[in-house]
Amino acid sequence: MLKLIVRSVNQFVNSQTIGGVLLAVAAVLALILSNSPLQPLYDALLNTPGEVRIGGDWLVLSKPTLVWVNDLWMAVFFFLVGLEIKRELLQGELASRAQALLPAGAALGGMVVPALIYAAINAGNPVALQGWGIPMATDIAFALGILVLLGSRVPTSLKIFLTAVAIIDDLGAILVIAFFYTADLSLAMLLAAGGGALVLLVLNRSRVTSVGPYVIVGLIIWVCVLKSGIHATLAGVITALAVPISDGKGGSPLGRAEHALHPWVAYGILPVFAFANAGVSLSGITLSTLTQTVPLGIAAGLVVGKTVGVFGASWLLIRFGGAQLPYQSTWLQFLGVCVLCGVGFTMSLFIGSLAFAGADPALGVQVKIGVLMGSLISAVLAVLLLLSQSSRAQPD
Repeated sequence: MLKLIVRSVNQFVNSQTIGGVLLAVAAVLALILSNSPLQPLYDALLNTPGEVRIGGDWLVLSKPTLVWVNDLWMAVFFFLVGLEIKRELLQGELASRAQALLPAGAALGGMVVPALIYAAINAGNPVALQGWGIPMATDIAFALGILVLLGSRVPTSLKIFLTAVAIIDDLGAILVIAFFYTADLSLAMLLAAGGGALVLLVLNRSRVTSVGPYVIVGLIIWVCVLKSGIHATLAGVITALAVPISDGKGGSPLGRAEHALHPWVAYGILPVFAFANAGVSLSGITLSTLTQTVPLGIAAGLVVGKTVGVFGASWLLIRFGGAQLPYQSTWLQFLGVCVLCGVGFTMSLFIGSLAFAGADPALGVQVKIGVLMGSLISAVLAVLLLLSQSSRAQPD
């Protein structure tokens, strides 16, 4: 089982490199199409309706392409996130208090400070304040992909640290979505989803090691959660947490599911999400547009808030809490990785789509501008810091 887990982790790290490149390509392609004569075609593609109908009118799900991507495809992404969180908590970097202390504290600081900065900039505007959760998240594919591309210039311990921080970040984002970004709730559908969760628990306690039954029940939970008012992607997390990590025979159902899903998520789902959500027309955008409170709050939260929150909390834990700087890393390298946590592309765009759902479409454009601006600045600054440390380490 240990070999399978190690292989899954290696697969995860390797997939982030190519996945991060594909994310960037998809985002750039969406921007190009949104600012070309093909914009009507791009918009029409995102608004193409798709329908699932079961038993006549008994169950009808009719959504445009963009909603299917954000609600169904991203549920698969969150299923993978749930698997990663469970593995890290039981067998990975978060399995013991000593291991979890530094990344957990860093992630907490990296969620609280960006939210506070965004809220301070948008104080007095109750609509804009709904986006306080946007700059809280780190995009693990982009961020880890950049570290891997830098190769041996960055110690392995920092890549592990970033992975742990991003996974805890995802857990925080899941809780924020569940408690703060939900629509009107349907008690009947919530109870039905709760019944599905009990079935998952029974499957787990009955030592069912095939992933198939969990996925089938998870699909039913997804429909119930979709109809309940809570965002449907949370069904993926609920399902993942029920998948057993060991089959008692040296194998890992959770590890096998992770291994199988990583390529589909990294090379398919996340690039498609980026393509569907990163398109924004730059026509008419001026300096005053960039300095509006929503994009400014997001960018400042990602660039300044993430750096101050992650680095500041880590420094306090290392100085006073008994934590240690990641092995073979310097403070400058560590600062570079903390800055890199400000790359919040995928999850930030996703939370932004929830925060301003049904609001003025201009706010959606401002979210995309702020996320793209903040993530790009964070990535460039982090790379410059890490390359600067690398050049200092070279012999004269």
